[in-house]
Amino acid sequence: MTIEIVRYRNALQADVIALWEDCGLDVPWNDPVKDIERKCLHSPDMFLVALEHAQLVGTIMGGYDGHRGWINYLAVHPDWRHRSLGRQLVSEIEGRLLALGCPKINLQIRESNAGAAAFYEKIGYNPSATISYGKRLIPDD
Repeated sequence: MTIEIVRYRNALQADVIALWEDCGLDVPWNDPVKDIERKCLHSPDMFLVALEHAQLVGTIMGGYDGHRGWINYLAVHPDWRHRSLGRQLVSEIEGRLLALGCPKINLQIRESNAGAAAFYEKIGYNPSATISYGKRLIPDD
């Protein structure tokens, strides 16, 4: 497996969105184009893509607010699952967050996504007894 993990570039936008759709990460209330644009304005070095011979096979976004790190949009092409690519992407973001002094990483998954829960638990993440709240300040519609 010849995988290159690099910073996102705009030429990959359509491929990234297609991958997110293939992985079930697209939801009606989040516009993926706007999510990408927002990430590119804030710590774009934490938006990574995995390429195999220039073909997009994975994505991950990381963030750090000075208190907690976050992981979003981890996606691995279905043909590339169970080959440690997700683990590689998470490890890369963990390393970047650790270099910033990040003490803990949080992430959110949908309750219905048992596969994601199993993956994260396998690589050392634990469910947290919290309730996630959100408030949209800027509608994406």
